[in-house]
Amino acid sequence: MTLCRRYLIRGRVQGVGYRAFAQREALRLGLRGWVRNLDDGSVEALAAGSASRLDEFEGALHRGPRWAEVRGVDRHEESAASAPPGFTIN
Repeated sequence: MTLCRRYLIRGRVQGVGYRAFAQREALRLGLRGWVRNLDDGSVEALAAGSASRLDEFEGALHRGPRWAEVRGVDRHEESAASAPPGFTIN
């Protein structure tokens, strides 16, 4: 069953390679979706896949790349139809 989740990642997550990190993790896990910076300094990601793969992705989002300081990850369920093919940086 394909699920879709939107994540809002807060902390020092811009300018540290966070979007590229999230894209690598998503592609490694076979997820589809996107990741983008927001004007308030946070990062938003949308990912679709199996529950176990999304849970693994969320764990990676909490860790982030080496120079990030993740202070929180909020998760919201979405419609799987909203996820595009592949996984892009927007």
